[in-house]
This record gives sequence, C-alpha cells and structure tokens, in this order.
Amino acid sequence: VQLVESGGGLVQAGGSMTLSCAASGFTGDDYAIGWFRQAPGKEREGVACSSGVDGRIYYADYVTGRFIMTRDNRRHTVTLQMDSLKPEDTARYFCAADEICPPASVVRVFKYDHLGQGTQVTVSS
Repeated sequence: VQLVESGGGLVQAGGSMTLSCAASGFTGDDYAIGWFRQAPGKEREGVACSSGVDGRIYYADYVTGRFIMTRDNRRHTVTLQMDSLKPEDTARYFCAADEICPPASVVRVFKYDHLGQGTQVTVSS
C-alpha cells in the first residue's frame, strides 16, 4: 500500500490550496482515508476523514466550513480543498489510511496502518 501526497506550498492568508493523495495497493474501498497535520512543536491533529463504512466525511471543528475533502474510489484519490487559509493552518499535512476514522481525541497518538510522506503547507500572514 502506498499513499502519495501532492500539492502544498506557500500561500497568503485568505488564499486557497488543494492537496491530493493517490492511494495504491488497496483491495476494495472499505478503508478509511483522510488527512491529519502536524506543525513543529505541536501535536498531531486531525483535519478530515472519509469513512469506508458509511461514506461519511468527518471534519475537525477548526476546518469546518473552510476545507472540503472529496474521495474518488474509481481513481483511488482523495483531495483536500482548503479555502480561507489562516497562518495557524501552517503544518505538514499527511494522508493516512486505516480501517476506521479515529476519534479526534486520539488522532495525536493513533497508529495509522498507512501514512504518506506528507506535504508542507505554509500560510503567510
């Protein structure tokens, strides 16, 4: 299994950016896949997750209304459209997959089955 992120870079506050994650090696579509982020010196925090069970997409409160995650099972890709970016969104964003979407309270310590290498998002003020 491999997860490869793309996108990322530098953007001004208020701007937009799209991240993509290409998944390969999965059999079937019943896996959960999503995004978490981690800034230097801070704990990992969840961003969004697509459940493989019910098809729902869960968002962290701090990105709700600004970020939209989409999942394309035919192409085995997920995207994260990020709008109204804030400097506090600056972090390394990781694509991650597992059997379930972990509860927000355990994202910081959750051991995902599969992780991408991550892509840096920097929002300047």
